[in-house]
Amino acid sequence: MAKKHYIPITSDVPGADSKNRCAFIRRVIRTALAAEGITAACEVDVLLTNDENIHAINRDMRDVNRATDVLSFPEFDLMPGEVPTEEDADLGTGLVPLGDMVISMEHVAAQAKEYGHSRQRELAYLVTHSVLHLLGYDHLDEGPMKRQMRAREEAILVELGITRED
Repeated sequence: MAKKHYIPITSDVPGADSKNRCAFIRRVIRTALAAEGITAACEVDVLLTNDENIHAINRDMRDVNRATDVLSFPEFDLMPGEVPTEEDADLGTGLVPLGDMVISMEHVAAQAKEYGHSRQRELAYLVTHSVLHLLGYDHLDEGPMKRQMRAREEAILVELGITRED
């Protein structure tokens, strides 16, 4: 029997952690992990929050004094394409702790409106984006690293059946 990923989702925004939304987030994470060749059972912790709280986290953890759409806090210093293995697993749980993601649901709504697509599409994009950060992808430059990350994001969204029009 295949091992399952453990994806706890918490929220400090009333109603943000609906059963359907949590199931969707878990599906996006599992699809992204599979697309990146992750075979070890992993843990990814998700917090759904608002702009005020993500601003505080961004300020406290990264010394950036503004709200943002998504924050990713990887457990490992991986390179794109490098995958953690079962040897990286926590001895107590048997799971590879990939890290944490924090998503501002206010940003999800605002960016969906700004880009003219659904909130679900925006949420899928931000979750995929965060998973890739947890796996070592980055977009600090405007060159090959950013293009590589954008290509992987698009491929994963296509695999999920989510298009730009959604």
